Order: sequence, then C-alpha cells, then structure tokens
Amino acid sequence: MKKIMLSVAPVAATDILINPRAIARDVYECYQNGAAMVHLHCRDLNGRLTPDLSLLEETVDYIRELCDIVVEISTGGVSELTIEERCQPCYPAWVEANSLNVGSVNLGTAVYQNPIKDVEYCVQRILENKKVPEIEVFELGMIHTVRELDDKFHFASPILFALVFGHGGEMPATVPALRHMIDALGESFPGRDDIIWGYTQAHREDWEMVKTALDMGASTVRIGFEDSDLIAPGVHVDNNAVLIAEAADIVKSKGMLPMTPGEARAMLGIPPLSGRGWKTW
Repeated sequence: MKKIMLSVAPVAATDILINPRAIARDVYECYQNGAAMVHLHCRDLNGRLTPDLSLLEETVDYIRELCDIVVEISTGGVSELTIEERCQPCYPAWVEANSLNVGSVNLGTAVYQNPIKDVEYCVQRILENKKVPEIEVFELGMIHTVRELDDKFHFASPILFALVFGHGGEMPATVPALRHMIDALGESFPGRDDIIWGYTQAHREDWEMVKTALDMGASTVRIGFEDSDLIAPGVHVDNNAVLIAEAADIVKSKGMLPMTPGEARAMLGIPPLSGRGWKTW
C-alpha cells in the first residue's frame, strides 16, 4: 500500500505573535492526525523572518518533547535577509531538512528573489551540513535549473520536489499546470526512479486539486495555515490538526496511508532519531 508523507506548515506569514508552546501543541495534534513532517520558518516574536534561531530552537525543543515528527526549516520567504542570514537554519543538528528555492518569481504583489548565485550558496550549505533539500518549484524553468544544479552539486538520492501552485504570479492550481510540471520532471530527469514530488497549494479553497495530485502520483502533500486555513469553501478553522485530519482521510479514501515520521525518514535517507541521542516515542 502506498504511503503519503503529510507535511504541516502551521504558521501563517501574517501571524504577528509567535508562541512556541502553542505551535508545538498544534504540531503535536497534527502528528497525532497523520503529519510526518513540520515545515517552519525562522521568525521573531512578531512574526518577522530573522537569522536569530533562538525562538525557533525553543519551538523545536517543545515539539521534540512531544513527538518525533521530521523537522524541516525554510531557507526562504520574501524578506530583506541576505542569503547568509537565510541559510542559518542549515547548521543546527536539530534541523533535518531545509526547503530550497531555486529561482525568482512574483508571489502576489511581492517579488521572491532567488538569484542563481544565492541558490548555489544555499545548495552548498544544505548539502555540506547533510540536510535533505525539499526543492520548491513555482515555475517550469525551475525544474531545468534543478537538473543543472544536480549536474554541478550532485544531490543525494532521492531528490524531493515540492510543486507549488496557486500564488498570484506563478503556476495556477489547475490540472493542466500540474500535468506540465510532472511532464517537465520526466523530461529533465529521464529514466530516474529516485525523483519524489509533492503538492503544495497556496490559497487552497477546497480539496479537489489535492485529490487530483494524489491520483497523479504525488508522494507528499503540504497542508497548513502558511498556505490556507480553509477546510471547505468559505469555512475557516482555528487549528492545523483539523486540516491534517481531513488530508489524512482523503489519503485513506484513495487506498493509501499517511506515513509515520520514521517512514518519512527512511524514504528521505534521514537517520533515525534514536541514533542521534534523541528521545524515542
């Protein structure tokens, strides 16, 4: 039976109060409902992106007291941070994976700037610190860029892609757009059986494209307030666990099961927590 890695991105970019204990409780409930990975950004108390890892480390410590969910920290986000500042989450031992952004794109009214020299710097920091990159792709050309980066830096197998849809200015959340992305993966990595792709949808209002992505071969799905707090058209929820529970039910309705964190680590080549001195659950 196929297993799907559900990832929760629990903190909205508009949040102006970061509460580590509240985030940890929310993440734990998501874990109980089927989430295997948590995706976080490094933010200060007022929600601003920062290179200061102290509040993020506190949050992860609280999460680790509760569960063994895989911890992924972003190296991105629209901000004025330098690439060196953005890459601070590549260094700590408590970070297992990093999101990797491989090109620039309009996101709504903002411009998400990722010039290639910054991208290459980020790739080097992720790989030399033995983190798993989750490569976020917003446009078709970025997939070709990843092929060039792989030729130069040699990503470890498997190569994990997050195909992102729904932001203003990038690929729309439609079936043809998803098909184009999947075709581009096949064209750029012909004959490779170590390419894993997942689905992320900004401003999601329903679950139809999530279902379609699973039908078309997605191995991961990201859900959470960073992308949308809607469980149905016009119906907002006040915690991420409800969204993860709905996603898990959809996965099960497709004859699949949500991965455990241990299964996600095995798929991505991340060492077990028990071998790194962490408490086991």
